[in-house]
Amino acid sequence: MEDVIGSCWKLYKGGVNLGSTSVNVAVVGLGFVGLPLAVHMARHNCVVLGIDNEQFGNSYIPDVPSDSVKEVMQAKRFSARLPFGQVGKADYVIVTVPTPMDKQNNEPDLRALVSAAEYIAGHLRRGQTVVFESSTYPGTLEEVILPILATSGLQAGKDFFLGYSPERIDPGNRQFGIRQIPKVISGLTPACCKKVQELYGRLFDTVVPVSSPKVAEMCKLFENIYRFINISLVNEMLILCRKMNISFHETLQAAATKPFGFTPFKPGPGIGGHCIPVDPLYFQWRAAQFGLTSRMIEAARTVNEEMPKEIASLVTDLLKRPDAPNSQPSVLLLGVAYKKDVSDLRESPAFEIFALLQEAGFQVTYHDPLIPEMELAGRKHTSIPLTAERLGAADLVVVITDHSSFHWDFISRHSRFILDTRGIYPESHDKVVRWA
Repeated sequence: MEDVIGSCWKLYKGGVNLGSTSVNVAVVGLGFVGLPLAVHMARHNCVVLGIDNEQFGNSYIPDVPSDSVKEVMQAKRFSARLPFGQVGKADYVIVTVPTPMDKQNNEPDLRALVSAAEYIAGHLRRGQTVVFESSTYPGTLEEVILPILATSGLQAGKDFFLGYSPERIDPGNRQFGIRQIPKVISGLTPACCKKVQELYGRLFDTVVPVSSPKVAEMCKLFENIYRFINISLVNEMLILCRKMNISFHETLQAAATKPFGFTPFKPGPGIGGHCIPVDPLYFQWRAAQFGLTSRMIEAARTVNEEMPKEIASLVTDLLKRPDAPNSQPSVLLLGVAYKKDVSDLRESPAFEIFALLQEAGFQVTYHDPLIPEMELAGRKHTSIPLTAERLGAADLVVVITDHSSFHWDFISRHSRFILDTRGIYPESHDKVVRWA
């Protein structure tokens, strides 16, 4: 394996790149990872074919405006198709399909990944490079993907090239765009690693080769295990400090002044998204196959699962006191996406908070400019307009997601009472109970 990383690092420090040569790339999966990557590639001298099971229209991702998609389409640098045989014409095939956790069986759901591999195997040709970016457990590329691609009769590292590069896109992040985030890459062989570098070296400012696909797969999991544990830690400290009558917000601000040895994480209503709450469970599943487990992940998971219940309990305490306005108070949830400035509901704590409040007898509505409609327990709910009248009619406004488009002065001016789970308002605000 040392030969793999040695070869790649030599390349990384000033070796081969594709220069101004145009490259044909197929991106399989046009979701929250695939679409931004496809548009980025189309802007950097690649002719990109996007392949998805659904017909592609306007962009549904705030980070990728529809105008940007139209621009590269009109320039004939990007097109989108249903999965037919066109993938065989691409020099590179990049797979960015979802890999959720099967909660019923408590195991990784690799159906989309396997389906994509089978589709590619049916059209694979000599000289192609196939790179998987979907988050998964270490060993997936070699144990699951490679045998499927081998059914083509072609040999990886000789007839075609195979690599893994974990996606690191942070939706809604204005500071670090796709090009600025260092790109970890790996290859099944030194030749595979070199081919991956030839493409990604033109697309990213920094490329970080590692010695094997397993290391690259584990890299992605560990990044999110780190965040999962630390966010769960600050959430637990927040709960304990509230019960001890200590301002955790002020505590965190003071601790963050230390210039070394401390990284501040912000508390909130729970952890959501397609990576942070899922990747640790992928690792736990894989570790269990070796008779191992991470006690820290299990503890963090317990804390995270309790967060929506803590929020719902606080709402109940605030609205079912003796001087409560009526027997069935109304609650307006402000934002339901899992994080600010994204249109993504996956694993959002808002789902459980909404359901728990309904079970407790509250009238629950929500407003989210990026989520016009959502489904909960088979019933559709629609985002209501955020007007002075709607704010004033709610007995309690609960800040769940702190979208940049929200006008916080307007919200506080017209609301009766606010529960702030994101630390937007000062603790001294006379209308606000601050959670975070």
